[in-house]
Amino acid sequence: MDLQILPITTPKPKIENENDLIFGKQYTDRMLVMEYDSDKGWHSARIQPYGPLTLDPAAMVFHYSQEIFEGLKVFRRSDGRLTMFRPADNVARFNRSAERMCMPQLDEKFFLDAMLELIRLEEDWVPHSEGTSLYVRPTMIATEPMLGVRPANQYLCYVILSPVGAYYKGGIAPVKIWISDHYVRATQGGTGEAKTGGNYAASLYAAKEAAESGYDQVLWLDAKEKRYVEEVGSMNMLFLYDGKIVTSPLNGTVLDGITRRSVLALVKEMGYEVEERALSVDEILEGSTNGRLQEAFGAGTAVVISPVGSFCYKNNCVQLGDGTPGKLTMELYNKLTDIQYGRQPDNHNWTTLL
Repeated sequence: MDLQILPITTPKPKIENENDLIFGKQYTDRMLVMEYDSDKGWHSARIQPYGPLTLDPAAMVFHYSQEIFEGLKVFRRSDGRLTMFRPADNVARFNRSAERMCMPQLDEKFFLDAMLELIRLEEDWVPHSEGTSLYVRPTMIATEPMLGVRPANQYLCYVILSPVGAYYKGGIAPVKIWISDHYVRATQGGTGEAKTGGNYAASLYAAKEAAESGYDQVLWLDAKEKRYVEEVGSMNMLFLYDGKIVTSPLNGTVLDGITRRSVLALVKEMGYEVEERALSVDEILEGSTNGRLQEAFGAGTAVVISPVGSFCYKNNCVQLGDGTPGKLTMELYNKLTDIQYGRQPDNHNWTTLL
């Protein structure tokens, strides 16, 4: 399949003050688009001007939620060069999500090369300020106009780009997490391991309730016993417990996070033992009180590392340490961001220079 590059006629104005960048509010001039039909496979790959999509009201994505997406970033180094963090891993996960949602898989090399070409064309949109980046959002949706519950025969895959400001504009602040004892995000045998919009839609009601009560995130428990922690809505969770790194296993309900993978590799190099097991709520509450739980943090593309200051479960709220970001948490944040922005050598071959 060839990649066609279409011209743009009216470039968009860019936000001059990069402090005014808001996550997911502005988009670049171009987008990558490709189409799929069951009788001819993927075709019509093109980089075209960014603009609205035209879909039939009966498009199956609207009715049966066949949709997947990814999220990754482009960073501008101090020498002006652009770099991406583990993009091939995101493309591979995109295909795994597609398989779980009965959607067609892509040629990973072609898709990654096409995405990199899009970014090169839009390199002027990558912001320069500390902590800023260009967010990359690959998406696939079912477009066949058909009212009937089955996998669609037609799909649209596209990639859009959005310049984003620094996540921690006022410095890294610990988050307050509510542990839900009623709502669940995913169950074994479901779609929890896929990066599909339905998983996020299922989390909105609990997230709304949590925000109204003053919490920053919801920590989900397992659906069967509602006892063991899994992940928060936008991050994997990791805990420094009894001097070991503990995180929920990938058992079908937890997203295989790229940042999670990176953290586990780094902490092993730092000499920490890793246990992939689910902590119970009791372990979190008691460990926060008796000091066995020393630190907790989320890991994800948007936040990189997000320190946890407190957990609340039912009417019991506990604080971790003195409520400030832990030493290991900050060390991991600095290690990852230094690699992403090229301030330190990448000894893992995680970065791709454009």
